[in-house]
Amino acid sequence: MQANLERLSELERRLSVTLPAEDIDNEVENRLKRLTRTVKMHGFRPGKVPLKVVVQHFGLKVRQEVLGDAMQRSFGEAVRQQNLRVAGYPRFEAKPLNEGAAEFQYSAIFEVYPDVVVGDISKAIINRPVLEVSEAEVDKTIEIMRKQRVRYEPVERAAQNGDRVTLDFHGTIDGAEFPGSAAKGQAAVLGEGRLLPDFEKNVIDMTGGASKTFELRFPDDYHGKEVAGKTARFETTVKQIAAPRLPEVDAGFAKSLGVEDGDLAKMRAEIRANLEREIKVRLKNRVKEQVMQALLDATKIEAPKTLVQMEGQRMQMAARQDLAARGIKVTDDVPLPADMFEKQAQRRVNLGLILGEVVKAHNLYSKPDQVRELVEEQAQSYERPEEVVKWFYASPERLRDIESAALEENVVAWALGVAKVADKAVSFDELMGNQR
Repeated sequence: MQANLERLSELERRLSVTLPAEDIDNEVENRLKRLTRTVKMHGFRPGKVPLKVVVQHFGLKVRQEVLGDAMQRSFGEAVRQQNLRVAGYPRFEAKPLNEGAAEFQYSAIFEVYPDVVVGDISKAIINRPVLEVSEAEVDKTIEIMRKQRVRYEPVERAAQNGDRVTLDFHGTIDGAEFPGSAAKGQAAVLGEGRLLPDFEKNVIDMTGGASKTFELRFPDDYHGKEVAGKTARFETTVKQIAAPRLPEVDAGFAKSLGVEDGDLAKMRAEIRANLEREIKVRLKNRVKEQVMQALLDATKIEAPKTLVQMEGQRMQMAARQDLAARGIKVTDDVPLPADMFEKQAQRRVNLGLILGEVVKAHNLYSKPDQVRELVEEQAQSYERPEEVVKWFYASPERLRDIESAALEENVVAWALGVAKVADKAVSFDELMGNQR
């Protein structure tokens, strides 16, 4: 085997390989002979098919298989000899192997991993958020849980903010209907933003059974382009008004949260424990995100395009699965645009290469005890933690995700010892954001 390596760009290489054609021919002949002993063909007894007939039916296919195997095997050998770190998959280009030729030639174009030099983060400032869980945070969480269990009861009064109203409406623009212009029995909670603000303004103070006709101008940036910026006339009837009723914080409420004996003190203790776990995760994630960004900002890196494309495809597939789980179908006819994932895929690949170098340079590999601790920590949020632990350890793939999390924790700990760290108090509402 002869191999010649060319540098096409910073990361792209072309490997040209020459193999003796005699080796290819011998392997083809050997495989065809083995086929005569196993192949089943109409009109012949098993193991009695003439070689000439086997060659006629399977010769081309076998030759293609042998050539493919030869390229894969010789490429691997050449890569090991040249000490190359191949990123992604190579693109093979073979020259036709004519009958009687002495050599078989092909080339493989591929990318290699870059040499990563991690930048200096000693001047980076990491704001480490600090939040202690108090009884006030427990109270806020209980209020959120009450709102999640709200019931609506019909009332005989004018509609007000927070009420659930049931409506019939019919809208026209210049006397013509438009998509979504009419509905019967449409329910919406005033103040939640499901209805346009100007629509809600006209509904508030209406009573059950009342009707009203009013005009409404759609915003210029309204998602329905056919009506954006236009004025519609709506005829609206309020069918029912229902006021929100929050559950009392009593034994029944505690039981609905899984506290079997309805003990309120036990309920608060469990809420506090869950809240502390969630806050701990969010605080860690905020610090981790800052560390990762500091590493990205400090390190110049060119990622292999192949890896970015592969990561983008993985993200696209994950997005499809997520949409499908939500009941949203995305067909191949209407694919998710690849460029919508490109920037994030680039960031992930760059970060993966940088983290790999940091872990190797500072021996930050995860330890079994650390992985076990993270598994048990995650399992605590489930009803039967011991079964969750077994579930993680039953799958190497699931455990790899935890090992990756452990590596990231080690990198964060290392970075906090290098960068400038400032503790900064954060409010409960700020940390929880819109999700609360």
